[in-house]
Amino acid sequence: MEQLDTIVIGAGVVGLACARALALEGREVMVLEAADAIGTGTSARNSEVIHAGLYYPPGSLKARLCVEGREALYAYASERGIAHSQCGKLIVASHADQHAKLQAIVEQSRANGLTGSDALQWLSASEAQALEPHLHCTAALLSPRTGIIDSHAFMLALQGELEHAGGQVVLNTKVLGIKLHPDGPHVLNLATGAEEFSIAARTIINCAGLHAVRLTQQMSGWPSSARPSLPTARFAKGDYFSLQARAPFSHLIYPVPEPGGLGIHLTLDLAGRAKFGPDVTWLPENTDPANLDYSVDPAKASHFTQAISNYWPEIAEHQLQADYSGVRPKLSGPTDPAADFMILDPAHHGVSGLVLCLGIESPGLTSALAIGAEVAMRLLTRF
Repeated sequence: MEQLDTIVIGAGVVGLACARALALEGREVMVLEAADAIGTGTSARNSEVIHAGLYYPPGSLKARLCVEGREALYAYASERGIAHSQCGKLIVASHADQHAKLQAIVEQSRANGLTGSDALQWLSASEAQALEPHLHCTAALLSPRTGIIDSHAFMLALQGELEHAGGQVVLNTKVLGIKLHPDGPHVLNLATGAEEFSIAARTIINCAGLHAVRLTQQMSGWPSSARPSLPTARFAKGDYFSLQARAPFSHLIYPVPEPGGLGIHLTLDLAGRAKFGPDVTWLPENTDPANLDYSVDPAKASHFTQAISNYWPEIAEHQLQADYSGVRPKLSGPTDPAADFMILDPAHHGVSGLVLCLGIESPGLTSALAIGAEVAMRLLTRF
């Protein structure tokens, strides 16, 4: 049986970032991806926003890794010529009752280290409309460090650096199961088409996104005292509509957050085209992430128009076209407080050479380089 040093499961943005970080440290790394291309799951079905780090509880992994990842991502994109724009965003209140929520976001952002030139700026309605004349609001926050990026170009750059450092990405290879050995190596049962085979690895990093919790639950060989207690995997679908006209905005426009997400917001691509979303639809608890329906119901245009009209009254329903959807891997349900990223290493579960990256939803794209550095640090300095 072939034995490798490190296997990363999942060639999304986080899996590629983890693999790259370890390959640059001289580790032998192979990334296994069930699909026929990199980044076809959650990494390809999002808003491509570089988040500033405003919303997450101080001290959480999301807060720390988003801020660290944001700075790393802007530098990485600039150094490598990856298309991106630090366009900024406005978080808008549609009525005075939401001003307290804006103030709470300001205070939380300060606790997360957004001060000085990174700090949120409180704008009156007239100040916000001076920036965006078509905007309706009673007050707004300007986030100068929010931006957008070509996420696929980012992932291609990660793959290129991984391969240049001697790592490899193997597509069309599904992980059927994993047999753990407390001191390693671990055995992975794989399938490529109709062929099934096994390989061993000293280190396994589970970055399987929507499949990460289920894959962990299906691992065998846990010592009785080591198996981690895992939350139930939940999935929240978000639909997007595109605007069939040139948007009259130069900033991203966000409402105040809502349970499960950040509300139906306006984002721009690098050509200036606008899209709206995502909304939030919680999928049943028994949802199989291998059989997701990514279709978008055109009838939702009415609901989207109503939500968008709170900050852009001129929007007309006929201007919206059903576009695409994404599904977030959640570790909390619709009535629970939002869960943090879960990155479990041997200090948490006692199994040598096993790292679990669970519930990596937004701001996972922004945080990817920081998550990769975090995983590499834990493996290289502690184990």
